[in-house]
Amino acid sequence: MNISLILGMFPGFMSMIAIYHFMKAIGLDQTLFALILVYSGGAALNYYIAKGFFDTIPRSLDEAARIDGANRHTIFWRIILPNSKPIVVNTAINAFIAPWVDFIFVSVIMKDNYKNYTVAKGLYTMVDKANIFEYYTAFCAGAVLVSIPIVCLFIRLQKYYVAGVTAGASKG
Repeated sequence: MNISLILGMFPGFMSMIAIYHFMKAIGLDQTLFALILVYSGGAALNYYIAKGFFDTIPRSLDEAARIDGANRHTIFWRIILPNSKPIVVNTAINAFIAPWVDFIFVSVIMKDNYKNYTVAKGLYTMVDKANIFEYYTAFCAGAVLVSIPIVCLFIRLQKYYVAGVTAGASKG
């Protein structure tokens, strides 16, 4: 836990050159699999936040269910998981948004492999100095289209955020 806390203190872009050279050494530079590995590794550090949330779920819920005859499987699926929807939603949204709008890592790992760019990097290439006048309106339309899945996801899952924020607000 301490190692992940220390790693979380440093921004991910500090290690991008080392990650690129590591991927190049094992033959994964400019591949989609390398990008998936980088994003999966970054998303895995969200478990530290999830652990903090799971520590707030009272142990008495487990004990009461155990007294009522529930096994571990039932306790997890019917009690713990429904109470942990806010953190599951938070982790899912963060794991989706980070790769969706990533620009820095894909610029380093993919170099000039255009077919594997993320949406943000692809849109940026539309407005470089050579193409800005030709593709600016397409860039603006693309930027709006990129925001639609994020907005829809957030609107759909907003009730879980509100439930998580207000869960500890009751007096008692």
